[in-house]
Amino acid sequence: MSQNDALRSLDRQECLRLLAKAPVGRVVYTRQALPAVLPVNFCLETDFSVLLRTSPDSDLVRAIDGVVVAFEADEFDAATQSGWSVVVTGRATVVTDPAEHERLSHSGPTSWMPLHNAVFVRIESGIVTGRELRGTHGAR
Repeated sequence: MSQNDALRSLDRQECLRLLAKAPVGRVVYTRQALPAVLPVNFCLETDFSVLLRTSPDSDLVRAIDGVVVAFEADEFDAATQSGWSVVVTGRATVVTDPAEHERLSHSGPTSWMPLHNAVFVRIESGIVTGRELRGTHGAR
């Protein structure tokens, strides 16, 4: 397998399919004028936005509400040297509609941390890109 065959760009539909099965991703945002990355659990909404559940007091909510952020999820197998990575770029907003908040309380992502009065943050899937690395281990 040549190096060119080992790396493949993924189309939007394939990126979203992979993203839907990932349990954890990373929010990339700006904190105090510096880049910051925070691992989070999430779910993919029916409109293909990324949905997070967090504390209303979190620094993350204050830093990303109303701004464009990136969200990345991936899967990698070191033994086969293969995997994929998907990046979603879009505006993040806190869900403020009471009916939507109630719906998401039942169907949205769960948090690994115990949360009281959780808030939901939606990241629009404006730009979706991805790539797949096919294993080259042992190939000559």
